Parts: sequence; structure tokens; C-alpha cells
Amino acid sequence: MLKPILIAALLFVAGPGLAFGAGKRATLGEEFKAADADRNGLLSRAEAERTAPRLAKSFDAIDANRDGQISPEEIRVWRRIAKGERRAAGADAQAKFDEHFSRADADGDGTLSRAEAEQGLPRVAAKFDRIDKDGNGRVTREEMRAWLDARRAVRGGKAVK
Repeated sequence: MLKPILIAALLFVAGPGLAFGAGKRATLGEEFKAADADRNGLLSRAEAERTAPRLAKSFDAIDANRDGQISPEEIRVWRRIAKGERRAAGADAQAKFDEHFSRADADGDGTLSRAEAEQGLPRVAAKFDRIDKDGNGRVTREEMRAWLDARRAVRGGKAVK
């Protein structure tokens, strides 16, 4: 009898934190409301530390006006900035991919032969047959991107477009 009551009590106490941990399932408003214990429309550092550890970890970065509290708008702005940084990192990764591919493409035909891959991208050469989906002995940028995207998907990462 005591065990079910204890479990229920733990779930009740952990409830707001669990809602915040759900992240993608709960809306920002629901998450914020669950964390805002004093219902003043702002999160103090203590409230964030108790129920929103991800926000607590980035509290200083989110608190744009440095008033020691974060508002839903500050969180939205912080998320937009982070999304922009991730997008920029993806663009950088795409530029690096293009640069490496072009450098390895010795004859400039837009594809890599096995010999070009062995010379310029030995790690690609080791997986050449898996990447060359149509089996024509040439790896295109599209085949490389598809292979990289598939690897990222398996690892749980996002694809670079």
C-alpha cells in the first residue's frame, strides 16, 4: 500500500520537470507554465533549476536583459538564435563537403572515380561500393549526400541539405 502512494507522490512532485523533459510534445507555453511555480510569468534561476534543467544550463544566455529572470519571449529569441547558428553550421558543413568533393574530383567531371576517391578521400574509397548506389563506378555528389544523410539518420542526427 505504501509503495503505490510513494510512486504517486514522486510522480506528482516530478510532474513539472517531466513536462519540461518531454520537450517536443509539450508546447513552450505548457512547459513554461509548469515551471513557473510562483505564476508571475517569468522564470527565476531557482525555478529553472528545479523544473527546467535545459533552460537552467543556458540561463545566462537566455536572460537577455540580465534581470535574473527569463520570459517566454527571451526563450523564443534564444531558440531562434540557436536555430540560426545550427543552420549556419549546416551551411558551413555543406561548403566543406563541396570543397572536399571538388578537390578530390581531379578531372572536374562532377563525379569521383574509385581512383580519385582513393587519392583524395580515402575514407570514402573504403566505402565506395556502398556509396555508388547505381554501380556505375562513379560517385556523384547526390550519392555522397544520400549516403551521408542515411548515416546521420541511423545515428539520430539531422541531414545536411
